[in-house]
Amino acid sequence: MKIIIINGPNLNLLGKREPEIYGNETFEDYFFLLKNKYTTIELHYFQSNIEGELINKIHEVGFSYDGIILNAAAYTHTSIGIADAVKAISTPVVEVHISNTFSRESFRHASYISPNAKGVIIGFGLKSYELALKSFL
Repeated sequence: MKIIIINGPNLNLLGKREPEIYGNETFEDYFFLLKNKYTTIELHYFQSNIEGELINKIHEVGFSYDGIILNAAAYTHTSIGIADAVKAISTPVVEVHISNTFSRESFRHASYISPNAKGVIIGFGLKSYELALKSFL
């Protein structure tokens, strides 16, 4: 099984950025633990702060991988382009958010991605990624 986690803008700052919301662990450290726990899965990771790079990666893997775990971060609430990319591919996508977006600013309550996702996992910290991964097993 081949799964990719795709993270959007500012998630490269996990462990430093707003630890009261996102925690103190870097994503790279968490990803290392995830890879070691799920050794039978070919697990990949991609992060970009650039919308077009995220769309290009979704296009690249969207017909050959078994699943995409997507945290588009702020682009979740603004990017019709990413939503269209998710809609255009055959690989199922699980939308993930570390924080409970519904307990935050009202603009974070809307997602362009959710209508085209297999499912949505919100608010379980970094554990949200593992829950998404388990949905593909």
